[in-house]
Amino acid sequence: MSLEYNTERQQLTLREYGRNVQNLVAQIKIVEDKEKRNKMAATLVELMKMINPEFSKDAQEYTQKVWDDLFIISKFDLDVDSPFPIPESTILERKPDRMKYQSNEIKFRHYGRNIEILIQDAIAMEDEAEKEGAIIAIGKLMKSFYLTWNKDNIEDEQVLKNIKQLSKDQLTIDIEKVKANGLFDSERRYSDNNNNRHNNRNRNNKGGGKRNHSSNKRRRNNN
Repeated sequence: MSLEYNTERQQLTLREYGRNVQNLVAQIKIVEDKEKRNKMAATLVELMKMINPEFSKDAQEYTQKVWDDLFIISKFDLDVDSPFPIPESTILERKPDRMKYQSNEIKFRHYGRNIEILIQDAIAMEDEAEKEGAIIAIGKLMKSFYLTWNKDNIEDEQVLKNIKQLSKDQLTIDIEKVKANGLFDSERRYSDNNNNRHNNRNRNNKGGGKRNHSSNKRRRNNN
């Protein structure tokens, strides 16, 4: 019995289907009765689909792909009726379309492109209250993104200036309102500021109480 080496076999056209499928296609090609060829081809397509069952959900598109693969394996020399248009042999010579990438021209890289998208969405808002809420949310994000890349804090005035630049002066908000209410600060930072102010007031009150107690004690001793 002589051994058959892969180097002596016909080269596989589509490796994902294996040699058995390619051999079956060759057998279908030599069947003289067309009706029989059609039935065999349809059965083979169903077998080919079972090789990648996860793709069977989109039946129409995937079934057409498998029929196309069947003709590719046969080197477009298979006389059977297909439920889809038979692909032309030039399909193998076509180069895929170049992927279109977004431009990397980001004005402020530390904010990222998503901030620019959010600003465009805010500009399109018609309700003034919603637009102001969007500006505040954007300001908070910009401040947090800035701190991710920089050790120093960024002032609210600079954040608002950047919002105006990115929106081409179509978005603005009262800066005094922003600063007074900490609108561009994160909730945690705003809460920390309030706690610090509260703690400072408590320390001052306790300190004042001690001074009053000492003063009263000195007055009693003098009397």
